[in-house]
Amino acid sequence: RLVRMGSFGLLLHGTTGHYFYNWLDSKIPGAGVGAVAAKVGIDQSCWAPIFMIMFFTYMKSFDGNFNAIVPAIKDELFTAVSTSWKTWIPAHSINFAFVPTKYRLFYINAIQIGFNCFLSILGNKD
Repeated sequence: RLVRMGSFGLLLHGTTGHYFYNWLDSKIPGAGVGAVAAKVGIDQSCWAPIFMIMFFTYMKSFDGNFNAIVPAIKDELFTAVSTSWKTWIPAHSINFAFVPTKYRLFYINAIQIGFNCFLSILGNKD
Protein backbone atom coordinates (compact mmCIF):
# COMPACT_ATOMS: atom_id res chain seq x y z
CA ARG A 1 0.00 0.00 0.00
CA LEU A 2 2.84 2.39 0.85
CA VAL A 3 4.61 1.79 -2.47
CA ARG A 4 1.37 2.13 -4.42
CA MET A 5 0.35 5.39 -2.71
CA GLY A 6 3.90 6.76 -2.77
CA SER A 7 4.38 6.04 -6.44
CA PHE A 8 1.01 7.61 -7.24
CA GLY A 9 2.06 10.76 -5.40
CA LEU A 10 5.45 10.88 -7.07
CA LEU A 11 4.43 9.98 -10.60
CA LEU A 12 0.98 11.54 -10.91
CA HIS A 13 -0.23 13.67 -8.05
CA GLY A 14 2.86 15.78 -7.54
CA THR A 15 3.43 16.50 -11.21
CA THR A 16 -0.17 17.07 -12.24
CA GLY A 17 -0.89 19.12 -9.11
CA HIS A 18 2.12 21.32 -9.72
CA TYR A 19 1.09 22.11 -13.29
CA PHE A 20 -2.64 22.40 -12.55
CA TYR A 21 -2.26 24.86 -9.68
CA ASN A 22 0.32 26.96 -11.54
CA TRP A 23 -2.00 27.02 -14.55
CA LEU A 24 -4.96 27.97 -12.35
CA ASP A 25 -3.02 30.84 -10.77
CA SER A 26 -1.91 32.07 -14.19
CA LYS A 27 -5.47 32.11 -15.54
CA ILE A 28 -7.12 33.55 -12.42
CA PRO A 29 -4.65 35.84 -10.68
CA GLY A 30 -5.28 37.43 -7.32
CA ALA A 31 -6.64 36.52 -3.92
CA GLY A 32 -9.89 38.48 -3.86
CA VAL A 33 -13.18 36.83 -3.02
CA GLY A 34 -14.14 36.37 -6.69
CA ALA A 35 -10.78 34.90 -7.69
CA VAL A 36 -10.73 32.56 -4.70
CA ALA A 37 -14.30 31.40 -5.38
CA ALA A 38 -13.49 30.80 -9.06
CA LYS A 39 -10.32 28.84 -8.24
CA VAL A 40 -12.06 26.70 -5.61
CA GLY A 41 -15.01 26.14 -7.95
CA ILE A 42 -12.79 25.03 -10.84
CA ASP A 43 -10.65 22.91 -8.55
CA GLN A 44 -13.58 21.05 -7.03
CA SER A 45 -15.88 20.82 -10.05
CA CYS A 46 -13.25 19.96 -12.68
CA TRP A 47 -10.02 18.86 -11.03
CA ALA A 48 -11.44 16.77 -8.15
CA PRO A 49 -13.35 14.32 -10.40
CA ILE A 50 -10.41 14.06 -12.83
CA PHE A 51 -8.00 13.51 -9.95
CA MET A 52 -10.20 10.80 -8.42
CA ILE A 53 -10.53 8.99 -11.76
CA MET A 54 -6.73 9.10 -12.10
CA PHE A 55 -6.43 7.79 -8.55
CA PHE A 56 -8.73 4.78 -8.99
CA THR A 57 -7.26 4.02 -12.41
CA TYR A 58 -3.74 4.06 -11.02
CA MET A 59 -4.59 1.98 -7.94
CA LYS A 60 -6.24 -0.78 -9.95
CA SER A 61 -3.64 -0.63 -12.74
CA PHE A 62 -0.81 -0.89 -10.24
CA ASP A 63 -2.24 -4.22 -9.13
CA GLY A 64 -2.83 -5.34 -12.71
CA ASN A 65 -6.56 -5.43 -11.99
CA PHE A 66 -7.67 -3.52 -15.08
CA ASN A 67 -11.18 -4.99 -15.07
CA ALA A 68 -11.80 -3.39 -11.67
CA ILE A 69 -11.07 0.19 -12.82
CA VAL A 70 -14.55 1.09 -14.11
CA PRO A 71 -16.42 -0.63 -11.24
CA ALA A 72 -14.20 1.14 -8.69
CA ILE A 73 -14.87 4.50 -10.33
CA LYS A 74 -18.61 3.82 -10.47
CA ASP A 75 -18.74 2.61 -6.86
CA GLU A 76 -16.42 5.12 -5.18
CA LEU A 77 -16.26 8.31 -7.27
CA PHE A 78 -19.09 10.12 -5.51
CA THR A 79 -17.78 9.22 -2.07
CA ALA A 80 -14.30 10.39 -3.02
CA VAL A 81 -15.43 13.64 -4.63
CA SER A 82 -17.93 14.53 -1.91
CA THR A 83 -15.26 13.97 0.74
CA SER A 84 -12.93 16.10 -1.37
CA TRP A 85 -15.51 18.90 -1.24
CA LYS A 86 -15.70 18.67 2.55
CA THR A 87 -11.92 18.76 2.85
CA TRP A 88 -10.71 20.94 0.04
CA ILE A 89 -13.33 23.68 -0.24
CA PRO A 90 -12.35 25.12 3.16
CA ALA A 91 -8.67 24.22 2.72
CA HIS A 92 -8.41 25.81 -0.72
CA SER A 93 -10.35 28.87 0.37
CA ILE A 94 -7.52 29.49 2.82
CA ASN A 95 -4.92 28.37 0.29
CA PHE A 96 -5.96 30.66 -2.55
CA ALA A 97 -6.68 33.63 -0.29
CA PHE A 98 -3.62 33.61 1.97
CA VAL A 99 -0.87 31.21 0.82
CA PRO A 100 1.66 32.60 -1.68
CA THR A 101 1.76 30.67 -4.97
CA LYS A 102 5.23 29.27 -4.40
CA TYR A 103 4.09 27.64 -1.10
CA ARG A 104 0.73 26.34 -2.28
CA LEU A 105 1.84 22.84 -3.16
CA PHE A 106 3.56 22.54 0.23
CA TYR A 107 0.35 23.65 1.99
CA ILE A 108 -1.73 21.27 -0.13
CA ASN A 109 0.62 18.38 0.57
CA ALA A 110 0.46 18.99 4.32
CA ILE A 111 -3.33 18.60 4.22
CA GLN A 112 -3.05 15.84 1.64
CA ILE A 113 -1.39 13.58 4.22
CA GLY A 114 -4.69 13.18 6.05
CA PHE A 115 -6.73 13.07 2.86
CA ASN A 116 -4.42 10.36 1.49
CA CYS A 117 -5.23 8.20 4.51
CA PHE A 118 -8.88 8.40 3.48
CA LEU A 119 -7.99 7.70 -0.18
CA SER A 120 -5.79 4.78 0.81
CA ILE A 121 -8.66 3.15 2.67
CA LEU A 122 -11.09 3.86 -0.17
CA GLY A 123 -8.67 2.80 -2.91
CA ASN A 124 -7.76 -0.46 -1.22
CA LYS A 125 -11.26 -1.82 -0.77
CA ASP A 126 -11.77 -5.23 -2.28
